[in-house]
Amino acid sequence: MTKNPLRLGVNIDHVATIRNARGGPHPDPVRAAELAASAGADGITAHLREDRRHIRDEDIARLKAEIGLPLNFEMASTAEMLQLCIATAPHGCCIVPENRNERTTEGGLDVAGQHNFIAPFVRELSDAGIRVSLFVDPEKEQIEAAQSTGAPVVEIHTGAYYEATVATEPARIAVELEKIRTSAKIGAGLGLEIHAGHGLTFMNVQPVAAIPEIVELNIGHFLVGEAVFMGLAEAIKEMKKLMQDARTGGMY
Repeated sequence: MTKNPLRLGVNIDHVATIRNARGGPHPDPVRAAELAASAGADGITAHLREDRRHIRDEDIARLKAEIGLPLNFEMASTAEMLQLCIATAPHGCCIVPENRNERTTEGGLDVAGQHNFIAPFVRELSDAGIRVSLFVDPEKEQIEAAQSTGAPVVEIHTGAYYEATVATEPARIAVELEKIRTSAKIGAGLGLEIHAGHGLTFMNVQPVAAIPEIVELNIGHFLVGEAVFMGLAEAIKEMKKLMQDARTGGMY
């Protein structure tokens, strides 16, 4: 039986990482977003970091102006990013933790511990007509805290599941996958829209894609890496096929 549809948001941050390594205009992350759209992506995600290590302000402006797909603006909970997001008016934003010393996002927001700090950001963004998502670890306390801020969406951090798959530890994989399943059920039961992402690959995406409460996966680094070998469009098409096969009860 066909389950609820599952969207793919393509994160283009690391196209910009490659561009910035050389200092010129190529490769263009906006061109990558156009290619993603033509290959079947359902949305584009871009993280404007405080240090502008990959995506830049002008990239965000061009993505909003030139790409027809919904733009998911990933951001830290800072006054600067709040104002930039409101000025950009994307379809949605995802508030994530940010640390200058990290290579990539290392965990979810501590919404439970920072509720009174995060809730005003959610209110102001929501008042501006922007759909807000909070990036959280698959923990009941964090899911419930996210719902209490008024955010309509949570994105479940799948990083621990990814690490278990890299280590090829079946027992650990099963534990982490069950955490994601349980959190998705809890969130959906609270009326939240459930997204997931971080470290998802061709090899590990299908068990997550098969979780019926999840309606969107956001994937970037792996797709940009695979583009070196098979092209970005083909990588996106393959990821979509794997997701859809898992969703409709196909093999995984």
